[in-house]
Amino acid sequence: CICIWHGVIVTGHELDRLGLGEAVDLYVCEVPVEYQAVQSLLPSLWKQHQPQLVVHVGVSGLATTVTLEQCGHNEGYRRLDNCSYCPASQCCMENGPDCINSVLDMDAVCRKVNDSGLGVVVSVSKDAGRYLCDYTYYTSLYLGQGRSAFIHVPPLGKPYSSWELGKALQAIVREMLELLELDRHLHLYYIP
Repeated sequence: CICIWHGVIVTGHELDRLGLGEAVDLYVCEVPVEYQAVQSLLPSLWKQHQPQLVVHVGVSGLATTVTLEQCGHNEGYRRLDNCSYCPASQCCMENGPDCINSVLDMDAVCRKVNDSGLGVVVSVSKDAGRYLCDYTYYTSLYLGQGRSAFIHVPPLGKPYSSWELGKALQAIVREMLELLELDRHLHLYYIP
């Protein structure tokens, strides 16, 4: 499992400290808020680690809940990044599908985590915002054949602490990995 952070390193360190269990190798990486960095870094991470799942985490100043993004979008990238750059095509992948859904059922993950009594509210969205978070998510979904997730978190202290966000991310990622494992077993043992 690779967790990639967009401006939430404190929470990344919290999840790294909390861990995901003995059976999970967790790699934490920070990605700059730059289109070209995403295009160079993500393919190398997917190739180098060949992960079962890549989870991206980004801060949204609009978020009041921990938000699981169901899909990434290919087009509509008009805003300049931190290097004052914007792709001329305004898209992630030339001739790529308009939208790619995660193989994960985010509604199921959301229900499970909300029912756990963690005290952090989790919701689901189908619009990651057409900026670097959405761009990164679509790119990762494309490279990983849907084996990716994006989680938007509110700014620290609004309303959750780093520890609360770390515990929520731990529960969410564990649930995602459990769903992937269940799906893998269903595919391995399904006899039509």
